[in-house]
Amino acid sequence: MAHQADTLPNSEIRILESLGAVDAGAWNALAGGNPFLRHEFLHALHETGCASERSGWLPQFITCWGAGQLTGAMPLYLKAHSYGEYVFDWAWADAYQRVGLRYYPKLLSAIPFSPVTGSRLLAEDADTRGRLIAAALGMSQDVSSLHILFPPRDEAEALGAAGLQLRRSVQFHWINRGYANFDEFLGELSSAKRKKIRQERRRVAESGVAFRRVAGADITDEDWRFFSRCYEGTYRAHHSSPYLNLAFFRRIGETMPEHMLLVIAELRGKPVASALNIYSADTLYGRYWGAVGHVPLLHFETCYYQALEFCIERGIRVFEGGAQGEHKLARGFLPSGTWSAHWLKHPQFSDAVQRFLVRESSGIERYVDELNERSPFRAP
Repeated sequence: MAHQADTLPNSEIRILESLGAVDAGAWNALAGGNPFLRHEFLHALHETGCASERSGWLPQFITCWGAGQLTGAMPLYLKAHSYGEYVFDWAWADAYQRVGLRYYPKLLSAIPFSPVTGSRLLAEDADTRGRLIAAALGMSQDVSSLHILFPPRDEAEALGAAGLQLRRSVQFHWINRGYANFDEFLGELSSAKRKKIRQERRRVAESGVAFRRVAGADITDEDWRFFSRCYEGTYRAHHSSPYLNLAFFRRIGETMPEHMLLVIAELRGKPVASALNIYSADTLYGRYWGAVGHVPLLHFETCYYQALEFCIERGIRVFEGGAQGEHKLARGFLPSGTWSAHWLKHPQFSDAVQRFLVRESSGIERYVDELNERSPFRAP
């Protein structure tokens, strides 16, 4: 599968196990400004061994070429497990195993280790998108299934029209309504929520913790080493192995510094916690965090309030808080519907999954309605 090529009218499909031979400028021209889709980010995941065949993520990127030029691409992996995905299909894999069928390997289009929304069909026209979908479905005949996670709605609809089953989920996103400062944002919250946030921030300040927001080339190697230590500590605390390594963090810090923001918390001059945010002109993505000591409420200040202030200062419109965590609702994040698309080769399992998704979708709608009824913002 790794090196198959198909000739389509006026174009060629190539399957790549590495982005090393792809021009970064040509790839990034299709990425639409999303830092997680940039050549530098994805190639760093592969080159540093984080998303590689050894870790169960074999790149099988679909690329479309015309007259020697890259015209479309789809980040795609041959997966040996379901770790690091955030749209969970463990029950489907278990059901396959119980009847003696193999669920793995499967094909997955997503950003490894991060529930980031964004394009999965990197192309400027519908025809090229269609060719990418057809190529992915063609490759899927050799595996159990194909999964595309967190595409935008228009791409989800195109995938649904091509025969994939659509699944809904919920994330929590903060929207910048043109706030002049953090207090103006607080002013739109209900009295109880506003009071709670001010109390949380005051308690952290009274504990003696100060914060540094370090962006871009100002992030030092010492900062990266401390952040990596914090990140690894978070995984150890949950009795699991970290997905990413220091080599990866150093690499993206060097190759795409304009997208990096580290929040570093210091107690009596010594760093005690850190959070990495990755951002574009329009969106900030809160990603990874960790602490080497305990300070009450430190997580909320480090991961949310410092990042919100940064968004307001820079005029960044959206803060994607990621999957799960209803505690985000009380801090001004609202439920945002997301999509995934799935194709299963086994017809009986495909039918069973379709029935499950119909029931699950109804539950998601009720869940979002309940969340909206608990909006943290003042009534108009």
